[in-house]
Amino acid sequence: QGQVVEAGGGSVQTGGSLRLSCAASAISYEWQCMGWFRQAPANEREGVASLAFDGTTNYIDSVKGRFTISKPNTLHLQMNNLKPDDTGMYYCAVSPVPACASSFRAGHYIDWGRGTQVTVSS
Repeated sequence: QGQVVEAGGGSVQTGGSLRLSCAASAISYEWQCMGWFRQAPANEREGVASLAFDGTTNYIDSVKGRFTISKPNTLHLQMNNLKPDDTGMYYCAVSPVPACASSFRAGHYIDWGRGTQVTVSS
């Protein structure tokens, strides 16, 4: 099983920025997407951003223009102009499913990290 480790979470005020990183190793398949999901207390886990093997990116509407996913070597999520609604545990995940590029189905992702907490205060 692959190893996925997130880092970079923290607490910021509204309007602040954070940069999350994700290191994946021992991935036994050819990955098609790497993605970020988040889960706030009492909410379901939701996809936030994904990066496909061909460089295609996908974002949920609420973070477009504020978040940027990239993978110069390890996976990063640059989060700017953070809002209290962005608060949650952020998880990095890896998918071997080509369809992951066009959807945020958690079931497409096999290897998951333990998460890093992001807290945005008003």
